[in-house]
Amino acid sequence: MPNGLNNLESYRIFLYTARTGNFTKAAQILHITQPSVSYAIKQLEDSLGAKLFDRGSKGVKLTIAGKALFDYIEQSFQLIERGERKLLELANLHGGELRIGASGPIIKHILLPHIEHFHAEHPQVRIRLQQSKTNEISKQLKEENIDLGFVHLPFDDQELAIKPLMAIQDCFLVGQAFKELASEPVSVRQLLELPLLLPTSGSSTRLFVEQWLAGHGIYKEPDIELTSTEMIIEFAQRGYGTAFITRRFAQQELDDGTLFEVRLTESLPTRAIGVVTRKDATLPASSSIFLKEVTNQ
Repeated sequence: MPNGLNNLESYRIFLYTARTGNFTKAAQILHITQPSVSYAIKQLEDSLGAKLFDRGSKGVKLTIAGKALFDYIEQSFQLIERGERKLLELANLHGGELRIGASGPIIKHILLPHIEHFHAEHPQVRIRLQQSKTNEISKQLKEENIDLGFVHLPFDDQELAIKPLMAIQDCFLVGQAFKELASEPVSVRQLLELPLLLPTSGSSTRLFVEQWLAGHGIYKEPDIELTSTEMIIEFAQRGYGTAFITRRFAQQELDDGTLFEVRLTESLPTRAIGVVTRKDATLPASSSIFLKEVTNQ
């Protein structure tokens, strides 16, 4: 059975060979020679008593034994990398990373001031910000590509830890062309005689408003689907219909008088923005500090 630092390096060679499917490519990544890769794999196979790769003219493929080993080796090196990153961050956050996933509006209207402050306090920390939908954030957390996810609640995933951060209020907005609708409360049925502007299917906001409308016996497909909050605001301003949006995300346009909130006779429930993390993970120091700042706003 293999042991010692030499075999740790052999496992690293095995990992990159499995990922690339090619001895030469693995050698290039690891900055060693191709014969060194071949020799290390052969030594590892001999010491384990199992063939790990099937060799072919176009490269190599994992055998059944190789596949069984690969999952454990990959997890082990991920843990080593996390440990190294943790040590770097503990040294006054030198060389660490802040890895966040959130939608564009949450980044712009909620996180950006905190990111600016964090960067000013810790300029040596690299910031990796991924603009993603809620379902993508869940996947990124599980694959350990981010450490913090900021999402609209409710959010249901038993594998992740969820903590509410702040309440938000959604609303229906119209532009100048329909501003008379904002003068007094109207029913949602009256309002939806206008074309409805919504985000594309799959977003948490789309799911929320569809469920709320269904609760009032209303089943209406959007007349216009748009991929971003900015585009929804733009189309509402230009008089294409009524937009459903989080009020905070359109506060500037409301203040400028280019959008108008329509008061409904029915009440819209509040929602929340929450932070999502892996249940089994200790947050890196950079993420812990950033989350504390956001929580203490």
